Amino acid sequence: MKRVILGVTGSIAAYKGADVVSALVKGDYDVSVVMTKAGAALVSPLTFQALTKNRVFSDVLQEDDPSQIIHVDLPQKHADILLIAPASANIIAKIAWGLADDMLSSMVLATPPSVPKLIAPAMNTLMYENPATQQNIETLKSRGWVVIEPRESRLACGYVGKGALALVETIVEAVKNA
Repeated sequence: MKRVILGVTGSIAAYKGADVVSALVKGDYDVSVVMTKAGAALVSPLTFQALTKNRVFSDVLQEDDPSQIIHVDLPQKHADILLIAPASANIIAKIAWGLADDMLSSMVLATPPSVPKLIAPAMNTLMYENPATQQNIETLKSRGWVVIEPRESRLACGYVGKGALALVETIVEAVKNA
């Protein structure tokens, strides 16, 4: 059984992370979810725990087991694939610049180079098209990240444009191909 770490961030599309988890679990993947605080504010970690039957991680300072350092051990010992879906502009920037100020960004830095890394951006069109975001995405691509392109659609903010999370089927297919 392949093990996937799914990062869920503070994009309004965080609720679609539950659909991604459900599809992966049905596809016989063992999924561990790591959420940013903003992601956990949008969707309860309990939702992901119920779907995965695994503990959900969101606080880099909460170490319940003194024999483990979760943000290091989880990606090194329990990850065949790292997927961040939805990925906010914030987490994309943090990864591109090597920042590690929360559980997800710290875990990303501790993920071995051999683990395939996929990211599915989801944000307002203006944020997605911003030159800083585009440069950060190009930086991730140059480091081997697979970027699952967002769709053009009507967004939660009312804009119509590119920035909607890729379809669940597209994300799951990318995981299968990783």
